[in-house]
Amino acid sequence: MAPEVVLRGRHQERGAVRELLDATRAGRGAALVVTGGLGAGKSALLRLAHTADFRVLTAHGVPAESALDGAGLHRLLHPVADRVPEALRVAVGLAPGAHRRAFALNTEVHRLVCEVAAQRPVLVLVDDAGLLDRTSLEALAFLARRVTDHRVAVLFALEPHRGDNPLVGLPVLPLRPLDDPAALAVLADHNPLGVSEDFAEEVLDLAGGNPLALTELAATGRLAPDSVLRSRLRARFHALSPDARRLVLLAVADEDLELDTVVRAELELDALEEARDSGLLAVRGEHVVVSSGLTRSVLRTEVPIREHRRAHALLADVLDPDHHRSRWLWHRAAMNREAANGLAADLAAAAESARRAGDYAASSQAHQRAAALTRSPDAKAAHLIAAAADHWSVGRPRQSRASLREARAYTRGRELRGLTDFVRGGIELGDGVPGSAVRNLRKASDDLLDSHRTLAITALVFAAEAGSIAGDQADHALTAARAARLRRPDEPPVTQLMFDHLEGMAATFAGRHRVAKPALERAVRLATNLSDPRSKIWGSQAAYVLGHATPSLELATQAVAAARDSGMASLVPWALVYRSLAALLLDQHSIASDSSLEGVREATAMGQPNTVVDHLTILALMAALQGNKATAVHRLHLAAADVARRGLGRPSTFSSWALACVDLVDDRPVDALNRLRLLAVGTGRVHPGIKVMTAPHFVEAAVACGQQAKAVNVLRQFEGWAASTGCPARLALSHRSRALLAGSEPEADAHFLEAIRLHRAGGTPMELAKTELFYGHRLRRGRRPKVAREHLRDALKIFQQYDSEHFVNRVRAELRASGDTITTTKTAPTAALTPQQSQIARLVAEGATNREIAAQLFISHRTVEHHLRNIFARLEVRSRVELTRLLG
Repeated sequence: MAPEVVLRGRHQERGAVRELLDATRAGRGAALVVTGGLGAGKSALLRLAHTADFRVLTAHGVPAESALDGAGLHRLLHPVADRVPEALRVAVGLAPGAHRRAFALNTEVHRLVCEVAAQRPVLVLVDDAGLLDRTSLEALAFLARRVTDHRVAVLFALEPHRGDNPLVGLPVLPLRPLDDPAALAVLADHNPLGVSEDFAEEVLDLAGGNPLALTELAATGRLAPDSVLRSRLRARFHALSPDARRLVLLAVADEDLELDTVVRAELELDALEEARDSGLLAVRGEHVVVSSGLTRSVLRTEVPIREHRRAHALLADVLDPDHHRSRWLWHRAAMNREAANGLAADLAAAAESARRAGDYAASSQAHQRAAALTRSPDAKAAHLIAAAADHWSVGRPRQSRASLREARAYTRGRELRGLTDFVRGGIELGDGVPGSAVRNLRKASDDLLDSHRTLAITALVFAAEAGSIAGDQADHALTAARAARLRRPDEPPVTQLMFDHLEGMAATFAGRHRVAKPALERAVRLATNLSDPRSKIWGSQAAYVLGHATPSLELATQAVAAARDSGMASLVPWALVYRSLAALLLDQHSIASDSSLEGVREATAMGQPNTVVDHLTILALMAALQGNKATAVHRLHLAAADVARRGLGRPSTFSSWALACVDLVDDRPVDALNRLRLLAVGTGRVHPGIKVMTAPHFVEAAVACGQQAKAVNVLRQFEGWAASTGCPARLALSHRSRALLAGSEPEADAHFLEAIRLHRAGGTPMELAKTELFYGHRLRRGRRPKVAREHLRDALKIFQQYDSEHFVNRVRAELRASGDTITTTKTAPTAALTPQQSQIARLVAEGATNREIAAQLFISHRTVEHHLRNIFARLEVRSRVELTRLLG
């Protein structure tokens, strides 16, 4: 298999290897340990590192030679045998009649390789390092730690937990599972005519992002008995001791196997270490798990049924029937399928009990097992759909889709179809095309109206959210109109909130702000008194539209906590979107940044790429508002592909707004104005609410271009919204915009001063600083430098607190032009750091590399380097070691 195919989607990893080789060419040798499971692409990455200008020395771990001292070095040094000194030749068997001896070869190996590198760069490749003999591996680890001043690069490929690891402390490059787009690309390479969506889903689910698995599953969706992966997994299992094999089968039988259960099963802990070293098992917290779903599938097929039943019998014997109810029932049923039918109802009861307790992971598993024991097609479908819904609630869309696929053959009747479409639409909302989500959710609403009315109305609110994400105002309005026809006078609080939310948002998007206000205010009041996370999210969104930033932030924070407490983890990233937006409205950039960074991590883990993009574009807008061009552009680049591929109008509008702010930072007002004009006329999928919010920047760009007349109508729409909500922060922006457009000094003064008052009343310091910058500029140009300096000095302090280098420089330039002498006062070192610098400094102190910090904060590694230089200067330290010591 070609390395390029296996390494599809591994752009960062390939980039890391290229950087290592480039540094080595420049005389800065380095080492890297590439880690990953069986089939992850470690060997392919090493093969791809081969380059003509390097002398390449290779070694490969072989099980039969693991106990042979010096075997690895013998193979590695063979191409340079003529340069190996006699003592070393004897030690590694390169001299005739040599007897291998285990002694310290490290210094000799290091000297020899560095001597070769003096003439031509050397690349040392060590594949399957965990199987290399100990003497050779220790010598190569010694070499890898001492190549900094030599043209030597050392690359190891190491499977985690395969044997002892003398490589601890060397830089690690983990090969994580491929994401879905990269996995689909590998599948497409092997199926040029294409595959069905169901087949692709099944293969992706089984392969788990493993490149070799994707390749071997691509033809039929099954691993052939003689496939590389199946053969290796089979061989590893049969090489284990009897106790280790029993332990592996316990983990295959029970996905929630605890270490405590292993002890009660009277299995030796040595067996656990053996199984872990084989790569078949992993320990995660207090649980022992099979390394992958593919490994579980292979072992279920390879191992005789009688051995699996023995594992189930042992687990039924050691588990507590009350505390582990559903698991105990399942293992009893698996011991004898003939007597299992009567246990399906007990498992269903256990599933409902777990669901009431908020344990959706347990309830999904119990429903899945109940379905396996149920003969009735309708009951089987109901269990599978319930399992899919619970998988979705806990943030496992792939498992949810798999349950729905399994249920399809048994799904008959309107109610079951409605429940299926509800779950499928919810998955599409976070991980699909919003238009598909709208269609599924509307169908679900129609089919569920008679049997599950509250769920039917919930489906319409989700459909409206999907229309909002797509930036499709017409779709949103249509959904809201459908909901309005269902409203009754005596609605309970939960459905009343949903109807008010839909009515208020639809009126807002249509520009009917006075109609929207009472409906949104009712929604906020109802959400305050309800406890479920969805109601809190809808209330937060309503409060945000009203400009009630503090209640919006509080409701979003409550929604995050309620989602976690209730077990509905899939709602957390969505709630964090509104927490971030509310904090941004309050100019609380640190809270907004933390919320969206957490949102990206949570949404990524839960398979919600649409929400990932929402958070990335909010983070980009935040950076652009701070004048940080590089970070804004980097974050937009990360989001761009999904925005285009999935038709995400809301993130697209955020992206255009952020790019317009970048244009203004770059002093390109014409570009900013053209970009914002396209938003204003609604070209493409434009989110109507966000479009209105861009008006202050539209005015700023128009004034800078001398085209004030073009901004009047846009500003009028913004003013109508700001006036209807009475939000001080938005009214302040309205007055600032009027001040920029004002033709006379008295008119400008009045609007600027009112804007400053409202900024202070609304608690928006960043926007206050920008207003004072604009006002200071106008005062200076109007030959009132003394008054200008007062506002500019206030602005400077605020921009410094926000680490906004661009605006700090602009204010300083204005101050110099106004005749001010800028002085700096020295502060205590740690107090001098901005929030983002403090975050970077903390990560450095924890041992993170620049690339790891960049990945966590979604900034470029060059931005990290820039911040680190400033951190070192402010804290008066010279190295990461000194910084760690200072912060420790």
